[in-house]
Amino acid sequence: MSRAEQKRQRVLDALNHREGDRVPVGEFFWTNFVRRCRQELNVGDDFDPYRYWDLDMIVITPNMDPRITGIQVLKDTPEHKVVKTGYGATIERKQTIPMPHFVSFETQTFEQMEAFEFDDPKDERRYFEAIDDQINAVGDELNLGLPSFVDRVNLYADDFCVFGSVCEAQEQLWRMIGNDNVYYKMAEEPERLARFIERLGDFLVGIVEGQVAAVGDKLTGMYVWGDIACTRGMLFSPGYWRDVHKPQLKRICDAIHAAGLKVIYHGCGNSSPVFEDMIEVGVDAYNPLEAKAGLDVVELKRQFNGRWAFNGNINVQVLETNDRERIRQEVLRKLNAAKGGGYIIQSDHSMPSNVDPATYDYVIRLVREHGCYPLQLDPFDEPMEIEGEVSP
Repeated sequence: MSRAEQKRQRVLDALNHREGDRVPVGEFFWTNFVRRCRQELNVGDDFDPYRYWDLDMIVITPNMDPRITGIQVLKDTPEHKVVKTGYGATIERKQTIPMPHFVSFETQTFEQMEAFEFDDPKDERRYFEAIDDQINAVGDELNLGLPSFVDRVNLYADDFCVFGSVCEAQEQLWRMIGNDNVYYKMAEEPERLARFIERLGDFLVGIVEGQVAAVGDKLTGMYVWGDIACTRGMLFSPGYWRDVHKPQLKRICDAIHAAGLKVIYHGCGNSSPVFEDMIEVGVDAYNPLEAKAGLDVVELKRQFNGRWAFNGNINVQVLETNDRERIRQEVLRKLNAAKGGGYIIQSDHSMPSNVDPATYDYVIRLVREHGCYPLQLDPFDEPMEIEGEVSP
């Protein structure tokens, strides 16, 4: 069995609620954490955290811009950059601020939404050509000139379990019309907004099918990006989500499953009011399970009792202390969720720069030492209800 096949099997065992050889590990990394690793780990400029720590899975994202325009650079200084994207969004990046600021959006009114013409989601340029796009290029750093989606998948396919990805309708919507405007429109004419969300569903199903056509045999699953909550709960009514967004999420999950792939939903905050709905429409696992939003993977594993898998929940606020004993307790206790499978260990969002690289290395060593089946979790071992039986 090749390295990629071994890792793929490890991830599938977890998602199918089976105990494999050990608990799989995934992660996302902020750019400044990677920068710090280059400085402190005596590695070169080509440092890759996925290869350095030999993680099990990686997520690769295609061009999901509604229009394939590339990135237009409007201002470019070392301290301040302004770009315009294929979402029609103008975004500024300041060196002193970690996240981008969305300045304006071309699409604002219902009339503009209804007149909007999407470029073909299956256009091969999205997958086979190196055209800069908003999600890959504009984040905590401006990353222009990345290889094509197919090239990035091929770069990792021989050594990792690779997931593609797609936004769900809410995530795509705010990128097109702005966060505040989403909620104004939801209040003004909810049914009219719902019709546009259905069109977004059409586009996003096409993005799934375009990825499958390009590299389907090299993917194990897809992440569905969909922030619909904050730390205190849903960003809007669970009822509206069920009426309008749930059918589109089902279409996306159905398209992913039709290709024989797994679905991991990435939702920040606490969207627990719709967890059962997500299971119903076909979400196989949930990420990132933010601890600061009151989510605890061990308790969730008991609650859903083998019906849902989980990915995340290692509290970065604990990791940021760089306190080995607190971190040991956090990691080993959360590994209880891996009993009977069903858990991919990962942070509860992304690895920030105030986590020492040596601390993250310690986390990986803990998982490798204690995360092999049968798990060795003393003194943090807890009994777990797994499929009606109490695990040891």
